[in-house]
Amino acid sequence: MSASFDDVTVGKRLFIGKGNPELLGRGPFEIRGSMYCESPAVFGRANQFPNIWATVMIGKMRNSDSPPPFVPGYLPSCFGPVNHSPYSLAVKGDAVVFNHLDVAKDVTAGRKVRALGLEAIGDVTAACGRHRLSIKKDFDIKHPTKEGWRLTHSCVEGPEAAVYVRGRVKNKKEIKLPEYWKNLVDVKTITVNLTPIGSHQDVIVKRWDNEKIYLQSNGGLPIDCFYYIMAERIDTEKLIPEYKGNIEDYPGDNNQRSIVGYNYDIKK
Repeated sequence: MSASFDDVTVGKRLFIGKGNPELLGRGPFEIRGSMYCESPAVFGRANQFPNIWATVMIGKMRNSDSPPPFVPGYLPSCFGPVNHSPYSLAVKGDAVVFNHLDVAKDVTAGRKVRALGLEAIGDVTAACGRHRLSIKKDFDIKHPTKEGWRLTHSCVEGPEAAVYVRGRVKNKKEIKLPEYWKNLVDVKTITVNLTPIGSHQDVIVKRWDNEKIYLQSNGGLPIDCFYYIMAERIDTEKLIPEYKGNIEDYPGDNNQRSIVGYNYDIKK
C-alpha cells in the first residue's frame, strides 16, 4: 500500500525503517525536526547510482524547480569561474570525516589544505595560494621582512629517505649525533660536510659511529667549523627512485609510502 502527499510537516521526529535511536531523545527531550533513516538513502535523480555504494548517496542536482544560483562574491574571487555548479552537496559550517576520504577528482580549498597523509587521483589545490600538492610540496607564509609580500619555499626532494643535522663545533674534536639516530639511520650512509671558520684548519673526519663524528685538524689546531651531516633512514624500506610502468607497478612496498596525487586503492 502506498500513499502520495504534497506537503508533510513533521513536528518532532521522523523515523524511516526499523530502529529507535536513543540519541534523538524521548518524551519531553525529543529533538524536534530530527530524522532517523535506516539507510540507504538516495538524494537527486533516482537512477544515478547502479549499486548501493554508501549509507547516503547524493547525486547531481536535477530538480528544475530549484536551480542553485552562483552568487558572485560568496566564494573567494581566486576560485575563478565555477564550472561544476550546481553542487551536489553544500556545507556551511564545519564538517568532519572520521575514517577514509576518497576523492576521485579535484579538491579545491579556499585557504589551507592540511593532511598527515594525502592520497588523491586528481589535484589538490588551495585556490588562493595556488598550492598544487600533486606537483610539489610547498609552504607559503607572510614575508618576514617585506611588508605586503609573501615567502614561499619548496621541500627538498631526493632519491632516498634521509635525515640531517647541522650546527657548529668549536674547540672540540667530536660532533655528538642525536641519541635517536642509533635506531633511525644506517650508520654506513652517514656523510659529513665541514666548513672551517676563520682559518684553514685542514679538518678531516677521522672516523664515525652511530653516536659521534670524530674530527682531526692539521697540527692539532683548534677546530672551529660548521657541519652538515646527512644519513639514510634504516627504519623504512629503501626508496626505489626509478622503475618501469605505472605507479601501481612500484616494485617496493606501497604501504610505506604516502603518495601525493594518487590513490592506490583505485587501480582502474
